[in-house]
Amino acid sequence: MSEYLNRVKEIVMVVGTGKIKFKLYGVGSLKEKRKIIKAIIGRIKNVFNISIAETDHNDSLLWAEIGFSMTGNDSRLINSKVDKVLNLADEIGLARIVDTDIEILHI
Repeated sequence: MSEYLNRVKEIVMVVGTGKIKFKLYGVGSLKEKRKIIKAIIGRIKNVFNISIAETDHNDSLLWAEIGFSMTGNDSRLINSKVDKVLNLADEIGLARIVDTDIEILHI
């Protein structure tokens, strides 16, 4: 029984979280802004199947922030996926990334 408990203790849940702050240009209404953010979120969610949502600056025409998270059991894989999410958000090109914040948690 103790051998089983030792193996269970080795299993780790890894949670990767991130925030991406965008600056938007030429947006004339919140409807336009939400269309842009929805497109960014939809594309990232379709590629990576992660939890993602607009998290801040909801009423601003100039700024937007999205947050995302993913879980797994391999720290290197989660770190790599977080980097790929950031790269894709930049490649989409609908808004300029001005700040990012990521965190990898071992639970």
